[in-house]
Amino acid sequence: MHVLVTLWDGGGTVPAEIGVARRLVARGHSVTVLGDPTIEPDARAVGAAFRSWTRAPHRKTSAPYDDVFRDWECRTPVGVLRRLCDRMITGPADAFAADVREQLAHRPADAVVASGPLLGALIGAESAGVPAVALCANVYSRPAPGLPPFGSGLTPGRGPAGRARDRALNRVAQALWNRGLGDLNAARARVGLDPLAEVWEQWDRAARVLVLTSPAFDLPGVLPPNVRYVGPVLDDPAWAAPYRPPAGDEPLVVVGLSSSYMRQADVLRRIAAALESLAVRAVVTTGPAVDPDEIRSTPRVDVVRSAPHAQLFPIADAVVTHAGHGTLLKALAAGVPSLCLPMGRDQKDNTVRAARHGAVLRLRPGAPPAAIAAAARRLLDEPSFRENARRLGARLRADAAATALVDEIDAVAGCALHHPPTRGEPR
Repeated sequence: MHVLVTLWDGGGTVPAEIGVARRLVARGHSVTVLGDPTIEPDARAVGAAFRSWTRAPHRKTSAPYDDVFRDWECRTPVGVLRRLCDRMITGPADAFAADVREQLAHRPADAVVASGPLLGALIGAESAGVPAVALCANVYSRPAPGLPPFGSGLTPGRGPAGRARDRALNRVAQALWNRGLGDLNAARARVGLDPLAEVWEQWDRAARVLVLTSPAFDLPGVLPPNVRYVGPVLDDPAWAAPYRPPAGDEPLVVVGLSSSYMRQADVLRRIAAALESLAVRAVVTTGPAVDPDEIRSTPRVDVVRSAPHAQLFPIADAVVTHAGHGTLLKALAAGVPSLCLPMGRDQKDNTVRAARHGAVLRLRPGAPPAAIAAAARRLLDEPSFRENARRLGARLRADAAATALVDEIDAVAGCALHHPPTRGEPR
């Protein structure tokens, strides 16, 4: 079986989505990754072939100026949503569709697995009659009954008033997404497909929407019948270099903020200053977006560009993070409590979900070093945080070890082999 996996360089989503390709290759399938050139080393490292987007927007380097999205320039969550729509989800949908159709003509596939925001890639698959799978690389992000809007950092409303709040906010969110409906339907019309009533209906045309997290972590909601939770993908990125942690008996605290640029250097400096004041061994990882020389390293606080989470988290006593899904889930899966300083995107949502289990503390990203040090000390001194993280971690590890992810993709492709869909038929 051959699978076309279509991705964009979304920073922390890349290791999980490349992990999907890794698992397909391990199952014995051939895989081609169609994505940004910055993803090519990761794709080839897992044994996949690689092709670059040509018409669709893409980044060629990891430099901040080359980021297609540049969400740090937006002043409000509404601005972030609009930019994401205009530059990724709906605005360039026809370009993504054209690239997918060209690749399928070059090498036919039994299934297309697409990063969820790439609705144009799903259009390309649908128009070519190839069954599609949409990946939701963090918590479920589409507006749905029972869930607050994605990115809001809200807990589900309680009682009639709270539920009415969530319904109203989801209607607002859906209206904002639907600003791009004209572009999306124009892209569909160009390839002979019928129009949609709302933007995220494109997910309903996919055979599956696979959520790469655990239902034990996400909030319960009323979801469409093609949605499946298939467990977290806890792979480290290919660029995470081997690392030897500092020796000693003091507690080990690992710091990991976003792997993409979010103007996080100042936050890292305050975290490093906080940990310098504690009797700990600290490892601060800056990621590819921040030069380690921007953060002061000391005998107590080691600053490096990268270190494998799979190596450090099992021996860590606490993690300090922006609460990106990948970093936070890896920490929790290792049974390690976290101090969360959410800076945007899905990070407030992830913090809310982990806080329900009593496994994290939360501070604003502008918190001073004294507040960060006090919170880190609590995580180290109060055993309930580690106990709660261990309980949740056991459920996360079980879901991560299951084979539901590849089984679902195999089922979609197997159905296609025996019952080829007609052009434009909803699936």
